[in-house]
Amino acid sequence: MKILLVEDEIFLGQIVTETLSSRGFELRHESSGNAIIEAFQQFKPDICLFDIMLPGKDGFTLLEEIRRINRQVPVIFLTAKSMSEDVVKGFEKGCNDYIRKPFSMEELIVRINALLQRTAVTSDLNEQFVIGEYTFYYTRQELIYKGEVIKLTGREADLLKLLVQHKNNLMDKKKALLELWGDDSFFNNRSMDVFITKLRKYLSKDTTVSILNIRGMGYKLIF
Repeated sequence: MKILLVEDEIFLGQIVTETLSSRGFELRHESSGNAIIEAFQQFKPDICLFDIMLPGKDGFTLLEEIRRINRQVPVIFLTAKSMSEDVVKGFEKGCNDYIRKPFSMEELIVRINALLQRTAVTSDLNEQFVIGEYTFYYTRQELIYKGEVIKLTGREADLLKLLVQHKNNLMDKKKALLELWGDDSFFNNRSMDVFITKLRKYLSKDTTVSILNIRGMGYKLIF
């Protein structure tokens, strides 16, 4: 699970990063509120931890910006601002939890896990797709065929979801490359072809499902 931490207290940021990394989380630590949208879109975190009082944009502003592009990702405020009006403001703007400084790392871990579990249940309901005889769980990165579970990488899951969203219609290759890879270079073009080949193999057990190559344009998932 990926965590985007925005905390300007360097020592605290290091403690949180080291502790959560030791528990199996992947951390990206930013020390100011600037360029967080770019970091969010590149890193694609499963949960965000935001301080409120930050150089550049404050935590409330960051939350508003994140919510414009993603309504689902959990956000926890870690802050010394403990007035009730600050707590209310945080929840009104869309945060999922609010932890006052100082806090224990164990409390933080418990709250992170609780939020991720609740989000997983909700996401599974919202991001479950039927592809012929397969069931695709995007958030779990699983493709299931008659009880057999095929584990997908994050990139495979992202690409399959995009194909499903364009079911029976053209998925423009250039647009897909820009959305998933960030650019449409020759190397990334070849990488996408490799992932398409892998997805075809995964889906080959159901002969009613196919991924067509529309030369010079993109791909089409048919089922």
